[in-house]
Order: sequence, then C-alpha cells, then structure tokens
Amino acid sequence: MTARLTTTALSLSLALLAIPVSQGARAEVAAPAATVADNAVRATLPNGLRVVVVRDRLAPVVTTEVNYLVGSSEAPKGFPGTAHALEHMMFRGSAGLDKDQLSAIGARLGGSYNADTTENVTQYFYTAPAEDLDVMLRIEALRMRGLTLADADWEKERGAIEQEVARDLSSPSYQYLTRLQSILFAGTPYEHDALGTRPSFDKTDAALLRRFYDAWYAPNNAILVIAGDVDPDHAIERVKAIFGDIPRRTLPERSPVQPGPVTGQTLHFPTDYPVGLATVAWRMPGLRSKDYATAQILADVLTSQRGALYDLVPSGKALFAGFEFAPKANAGIGIAVAAYPRTQDPTPLLAEINGIIAAIRDKGVPPDLVEAARRKELAQLGFSANSISGLAETWSQALAVMGLDSPDALGTALKAVTVEDVNRLAKQILDPHQAVTALLTPEDSGHPVAGKGFGGSESFATPPDHPVPLPDWAHDALSTVNLPPPVGLPSVFTYANGLRLIVHPAHVSHTVSVYGQIRQNANMQEPKGQDGIAAITEGLFSYGSQSLDRLAFQKALDDIAATESAGSGFSVSVLTPDFEKATRLLADNEMHPALPDRAFQVVRMQTAQSYAGLLTSPNYLFGRAVKAAVSPAGDPTLRQPDPQKIMTLKQADVQAFYASAYRPDLTTIVVVGDVTPEQAHDVIGRTFGAWARPTSPTPSVDLPPRPDSRASRTQVPDRTSVQDSAILAESLGLTAAHPDHFALTVGNEILGDGFSSRLYRDLRVRTGYVYSVSSNFSWARHRGGYSISFGADPDKVGRARDAALHDLQTMQDQKVTDAELTLAKASLLRGLPLARASLDSIAAQDLHLIELGLPLDTPDRAAHAYYDMTAAAVQSAFRTWVRPHDMAEIVKGPAPAP
Repeated sequence: MTARLTTTALSLSLALLAIPVSQGARAEVAAPAATVADNAVRATLPNGLRVVVVRDRLAPVVTTEVNYLVGSSEAPKGFPGTAHALEHMMFRGSAGLDKDQLSAIGARLGGSYNADTTENVTQYFYTAPAEDLDVMLRIEALRMRGLTLADADWEKERGAIEQEVARDLSSPSYQYLTRLQSILFAGTPYEHDALGTRPSFDKTDAALLRRFYDAWYAPNNAILVIAGDVDPDHAIERVKAIFGDIPRRTLPERSPVQPGPVTGQTLHFPTDYPVGLATVAWRMPGLRSKDYATAQILADVLTSQRGALYDLVPSGKALFAGFEFAPKANAGIGIAVAAYPRTQDPTPLLAEINGIIAAIRDKGVPPDLVEAARRKELAQLGFSANSISGLAETWSQALAVMGLDSPDALGTALKAVTVEDVNRLAKQILDPHQAVTALLTPEDSGHPVAGKGFGGSESFATPPDHPVPLPDWAHDALSTVNLPPPVGLPSVFTYANGLRLIVHPAHVSHTVSVYGQIRQNANMQEPKGQDGIAAITEGLFSYGSQSLDRLAFQKALDDIAATESAGSGFSVSVLTPDFEKATRLLADNEMHPALPDRAFQVVRMQTAQSYAGLLTSPNYLFGRAVKAAVSPAGDPTLRQPDPQKIMTLKQADVQAFYASAYRPDLTTIVVVGDVTPEQAHDVIGRTFGAWARPTSPTPSVDLPPRPDSRASRTQVPDRTSVQDSAILAESLGLTAAHPDHFALTVGNEILGDGFSSRLYRDLRVRTGYVYSVSSNFSWARHRGGYSISFGADPDKVGRARDAALHDLQTMQDQKVTDAELTLAKASLLRGLPLARASLDSIAAQDLHLIELGLPLDTPDRAAHAYYDMTAAAVQSAFRTWVRPHDMAEIVKGPAPAP
C-alpha cells in the first residue's frame, strides 16, 4: 500500500548511484504498452463499470486490477493525503468481509496483492492462481459496494500511514521530487504529491474518508482489467454476476490541472548519497497530452547512450548522466541529471548540462537518434505479454491514466512522431528561464557507534490466535490445500566449453530474451591489493567490443531495437526475427570486450571517486555494519577498496582479472520466449560456443562457512533521515541444501512474510509501531542468514524490536496453530505458479537455483515438502537453527530512544 510518486525513474537512478561504476549499466526498458488489442474482450456493465479481459497463457495465473479514476488531485483542500488514506482503509474491511477475513483470504490465495495512489488514479491489484478469479472479483465487489470505514480502524491505520510519511521524508530523492513538483505545478491539484502529510492525517477522520469514498468509489468511475490464463467470455459473465447490482453514482466535477509559468530557480538538498547530483528540470507534457508520444521520443533521445548528455560519462566529466521523463496524466516532469564526486565543484558540470540542452533546443536533435528511439519504443510494445501482472498494468495505464482505447493507440502515436515534432517540443519546453536547477550534496554519515548486545524482550502480550471463519464463497474455493501441477523441467544443454544452456519456450509474444550469469565473487577472486578491480572490469563492458567501439556497438543495438547489458550478469532482449543478431552482439561484448586504455583511465578514476563517497555514506556503512555483525573478523565480505589504491591499478590488471573470472565453465545462459529448444541451442552454440575454456584451475567463488554470530548493537548516523531503518540479523549454520530450510520457509510465512504475518499484525496493525516489517532467510552455497527489517520513528524502534523478538521466541516456545499452518501451506503452494508468471522471473528462478547449487526441479520438491509439513517440524527447525538472543541490532538514522 503506497502513494506512487511517478518520478520513480529518477529514484531508481539515484539508487543505482550507491554502487560504483554505475556508468557501466544499461538500464532495462520497461514495456509501456502491448500490441494485444485483438486479444482483448470488453464490456461495459449497465452500472458503468468498464471491463477489459486480456488472455495470456504464460502461466495458470491471473491478475485483476481495479482502477478508480480518482487520486490525490480530488482531495479536499487542506487534506492532500485523503486518496492515499482511503487506499489504506480499503484493506480494513467491508460489509461482508472484515479485515481479518480479507487478510486470511489474501494469504490463502498465495499471490501478491497491494495498491497504489497517484494524482489521478488509485489502483488495487491481485495476482493469484487463475482458478481463484471468482474469489478476487468478490473481494473487489465487496470493497466497491460498501467499505466499513470505522473510526477505530482509522485510528490504528493512521499510525502506520504516518510511519510511511516518515519513511519517505527520510529519502533525499523524495524530498527533492516533492519540492520540484510543488514548484512546477504550483496552484494546481498536482502541487502536492499523493502521499499526504502528517498534519493532514492528524486532522483526517473516518467521516471525511466516508465522504470521499461515497463520492468517487463507484462502478461508473472504475475500470477493471483482468489479464492471464482465463476464458475472457466466462470472466465477463462472472464480472456481470458479481458487480452488476452495485449502483452507479453521480460523480462530482473534477479539478482542472492548469499550471502557470515557472520561474527558474536553484535548490539545494543535503543527501546520504555517496556522490553529488546536479539536476535541471522542466515541466513536460502529460500522458493525456497530444504531445506525449513526442515527449517520450525526446526523452529517449536525450538519454541515448549515443547522445551528448550520456557522453559526459565516457569523457570523464560525470559519474552518471541521463534524462528522466516522469509523466503524470495531465502534465509531466523532465529531469537532466548527472552525478559528480562528492569533493568536486558541480559548477562546471552544470554548465556542461545547460550547454548540451541549449544545443538541442537551438539546433535540434540528431535525426538518427529520433529514428532509433521510435524503433525501440515500438519494439518494446511487444514485451507486455511476457508478464501477466505487467500486461494488466499496461492496459490499466493505457485506459485509466492515458485515456486511450487500448495500448495499441500509443504505438500509432509513436509512429507518427517526426523529427520536426521533436525539435518543436524541445524548443518549447527546454526553456532556461523556466528550468529548476537543484544540487543534491552528500553529507557524511558520522562514525557508527557500537554497543553491547541488548537484553531480553519486554513483555508483549499477543492476543490468542484463532481460526478466521471465511465467507461461504471463499471457504468453498479455498478450504482445501492441494499440490500445484508439476512444473516440468526445461531443456538443458551443456557445450564442450562447459557452458550450460537452459531453454524455456513461451510463445506469448514475438520476443526472445537471453539471460546469462557467470558464477563470480569479487570478495573471493580479486587479488590481494586489487580491491575494486572487479568493479572497473564490469564498468568497461559498456565501451563496446574489440570489433565495435562504444558508439558503433550501441548503434548496432539501436538498429535492431535490442536492450543489452554485459558483465558478470548479462542479457539481451529483442524481437524474434533478430534473436541471432542480438545474441551475436551480446556474445561479442561478453567474450571480446574492448577494455580500451582511455576508457580504463576514465573508469578507474570514476570508480575511485565513487568509492571515496560510498565508503562514508550512511547506506554503505549501514550495510557494512550488518555484515560485520553476522560475520567473523577477516571474513571475505568485509573487504573494501581503498580509493587511493584503486588509482594504482593497471589496465593489465583488468585484462588478467577478466581472463581469470570470465569463463564459460562457470556460465549459465537461460533463453526464454518465442523460440524452440533446437533454435536456442543452435544460436547459442554459434555465438558462445567458441568461448575458450581456460586451462587454469577453476577459481573458488563460494564464501566459506561462518560461525554463529552474537548479539550486538550498532547505530549508524544519518542526518538526512527522519525515520530509522532497523535490521535484526544473525548468521545461520545451515544452507538451502539442508531439508530444514523448507520448514523455516513455512515458519517464516507465518512469522514475517506478508500482510497476514504475525510481525505485520503485531508491529503494524495492532500497534502502528512501523509502516512495514518483514523477515527473511538468506542462503548461499555454504552459509545462511536470518534477518528482520523494519522502519520506525526513533521513539518506536525499541518497542518494535521487542515485539519482533517476542514473536520470534514464540515460534520456538509454541507450535504454530493448525489454522496458521494451513494458511501458510496454502499461500506457499498457491504461490509457486506465480514464479512462472513472467519470463523474467522464470529465468531468474533458474539462475538462482544454479547459484545455490540446487536442482532445477527444486520448486516441485518444495511443493511436496510444504504439503507434508507439520507444526512440530516448524517448531523444531526454529528451535534448532534460530537464536533470538543472538540477534544483532543495526539502526540507521536518528539515535533511537532508550
């Protein structure tokens, strides 16, 4: 449950800057639409509810997405978070379905369910096994028909939503983006983002939320999108039966968004980032504008790796550079952003950015980059069917946000964009007098403070667990726990050079994706005194191959609209006809990287500069403190580069590291999409088959086992944070190969995974101590770990910690109830097919299993283990392996209250 700030692309870029040599990454492009109009079945009910069903047989899974055409723009004056608050309350129960039943049903479905609020649309989405479509529809119909909205429920939810506000206020990118939004859209409903503020929530009551719900949550103000392996005609009939008698309502007038002129200005923000950021932002067209497609092409041109803005990186003038386009329904934001070392004066870099933008505005854009952008955007339309939930989101975006009849309409608009259109728009919007400049300047964390381990938990009484009686329609559908159908093994091949190929044919779109992974571990493989050499090597892959330099290589990708990245993890995605061309380029990049000396000099400097900032940043120190708390002194994971020593590394060191660490016998490639096993085997053999297997011994890439960690406490200062981020962590003495890890997984489903977990109930729902909380077991081939993570205000950290440890101790002291065990089994078993609901996740699951050294049929083995699991086995596993009194506490942010 969240308010979605639509400038998420910049937030992602900022997150990437936490790792050095981010210039070496080529970001994956999300598919904005799909050419699937012919597959859609539509209906409009007499009460006005619009329904679209799109069949996708990728997996026996379905996603429902209800789009209410209202968001923060329609919030009452002085209450900017009303739509977001109501989104939260939609999970607090409705007539015929109380909050406990909703939580229990959500867990039994085994899928994912959540919601988000934007300025114009609020979306509620469920992904679950296709057989449970009826249950998902009934949930949404009951919430549309009559929400409970009790005062007591709002009082509890208020605490949680205020924790969410505190969490986002602790994000420098959020502070920057909300300030930018208030300037670019001053005096309009877009002036405030969708999150809301603590003062507005303090004066919000259930009556105000009721008025907002009654005004806007009506069938004639909603669009229901259903995507997945369902019969469209049957799905439409079920929607008519379940939603048909909900009365329509007269909707209020909508608030217009008509922003006035912008006055250029410069902003300054302290951050906890490892590098500085220089940004220049403008207001741009929104998703409903006739110029949206033109704006998207302009943004693609500005961020092209063949463009002048990105050239700041290989020229050594920036650590990262790009352009982010964040469109809302009725207006958008465009941001040119570049990163610089924390000790560098940003003035010259800002001048470079402004000079590049001025040249684009005055002289126009390169026509070949416009054609490349249009080709790539059109090619990406075909990828939507590769994810069932992504397909539902694509249709929701097109219909509910963009106001189109189908996603295909975007393709038509993109095809019509000309170079003249792009130049006209660039001249119109890239006005220096209406630009908002901002400098985001890093601040040191300060020294982490270590303390002694804490004592036992305070008394925290947990209400008795009890079975939740489900409504008849849910009980009948979800009462039994069944094994999912076997997944079946993919086609697997091994070439003479040791490379392994896994192929998953899926003919849901005319696209093919190749994903590769080399088993590597810089902590184990970097020679002594050469810490950072792996990062430099990784960063050099973006400079092309020995046969094609950086620009020529990127042009070759642009010519076939392929999205590619190379390195220890590599991939390419492309339309089916160009599968072999794209794979040949990927193989050339991976097997014959250019590693040019001039680029080495630049990347080495950028890596050293990035680490110089990273090593004193709060996020890095937080992560390092967690590693130090669970690992012995001298553990390989505690190695860290010295920026001065990085500058002494030689190009020959890179070549030597590449020769030793990049080898086919440690490589697995997964091919998914519109391809047969025979075709994939043939293409991979012709492109990667000549990769020579080194004669040197196979390097050790696995971390060694580690002893049990002990309780400790560390506080990492972060002057930019309002809220604390906390992790309770310890090492474990087992790995994923041990059969007990299945029992721990079932127990964790009960303890800390999802909205129905004990931790979520006790730390969020009952007390409001936190906004979010989760627990997690992590696995490697020779070590394991366990952690509980949450965010809380400083005065609530101690209480949240004690409550979490109490719940963890209870897992050892008492058997889980039969109801909880059944719920966990249902969730896990029904959730297994969801791992195959996107081609990306299919490939990721295979590569994860290879990394852990587990067989590819592990999901089927897990299904049988979950099905046969007993409460005694869960309790025994937690008693054997988990040590509540050894949990280390690491907190980032303001000092927690004693």
